[in-house]
Amino acid sequence: MNEFTLPVWVVAATKSATNILIGNKFKETERIDLPNQEEPLTVPICSSALLDNGTKSLAITHCQSGLPLDITRGAEIWAFVQFSKSSFQSGKRVEDGFPDWLEFHAGFGVGKFQSSGLPCISNFARDLLCINLHPLLPKGNSIKVEIVLPQGKDRALKTSNEAFGVVDGLSLIGTQAEAQISSSPDQLKHCKDILHYTCSKPTFDGFLAFVIGENGMDLALKFGLPANQIIKTGNWLGPLLVAAAENGVKKLLLFGYHGKLVKLSGGVFHTHHHLADGRIEILTSLAVREAISFDLIQVISKSTSVENALLTLEENSPEVVPLIWGRMAKEIEIKSLSYVNRYISSSSMKVGCVLFDRKRQIRWAGFDGLNQINSLGLMLNG
Repeated sequence: MNEFTLPVWVVAATKSATNILIGNKFKETERIDLPNQEEPLTVPICSSALLDNGTKSLAITHCQSGLPLDITRGAEIWAFVQFSKSSFQSGKRVEDGFPDWLEFHAGFGVGKFQSSGLPCISNFARDLLCINLHPLLPKGNSIKVEIVLPQGKDRALKTSNEAFGVVDGLSLIGTQAEAQISSSPDQLKHCKDILHYTCSKPTFDGFLAFVIGENGMDLALKFGLPANQIIKTGNWLGPLLVAAAENGVKKLLLFGYHGKLVKLSGGVFHTHHHLADGRIEILTSLAVREAISFDLIQVISKSTSVENALLTLEENSPEVVPLIWGRMAKEIEIKSLSYVNRYISSSSMKVGCVLFDRKRQIRWAGFDGLNQINSLGLMLNG
């Protein structure tokens, strides 16, 4: 089984459509070249055809990205391609991050940033498109690419995309070719290997930051956390907390979206919703500990999500928001240390927590989290 991230399948369909448009015969697979790697990937294609009297083309494939729980698995991908005469071949980047010879359109089902309307696509996906399309581009032409994910909008409802300001579909935010399922045992082993390698470097100073997924990684880098000290954990936070202590980490920062890390404040250390949830129940418990009014506790307990609870409280009782989410950050730090000490009684590792909200604003931190980001010269928003 070819298990690649969504951007790889998108690029494969786009390359197939481009090959058809320049007169090449349809092939059931496409060779996808990768940045800084000699060996290409072989990616299956379902079909490809010319449209509009040969002025456009369409290719279709289906994403195979890992285990059945992966939201993109089986997603159908349509790539529409057409050429236009253009004098722009400089490769200069334009507003959306693409070179001037490549016009990219996020069609139906592809996620866009609500604030700007630009497609939510990673640098890796952009580079992958450029590397594979530019050699096929006829001289004096630019290329227009439109990607459609027919089920993308519905599938995105099962993700946290909207919490990160992404609407209308699935994001193309993979940062590597091979799929790594955040809840699989293979992903845990992979993360442990990365952690051990990072901590074994002579330059390692004892600080690490954990993020769960691509959105957390993106925001952590923009916030200013050192890239070589950030590890994307997936959902396996419990075992990786212990592994960090075993590998000599002195300061560990849990940097994440409140709707994910809230589970840790309730003692749940695997964050995939298929295996453990209870987020609203945990949030209700936090509100009880802060002794807020019974009416507000009822509002929280009846909320459909942590995000909705936060929005309702911000609108009607903003004064309680820092109390509850500050308590969440505090409990995450306490519960995480308790989890580590359950397995390593002599650990001196300090665990800090920093939380961001649905608008990607970094807003809350526990005591150790605040100390850790201050020591890096960083500050919370707001």
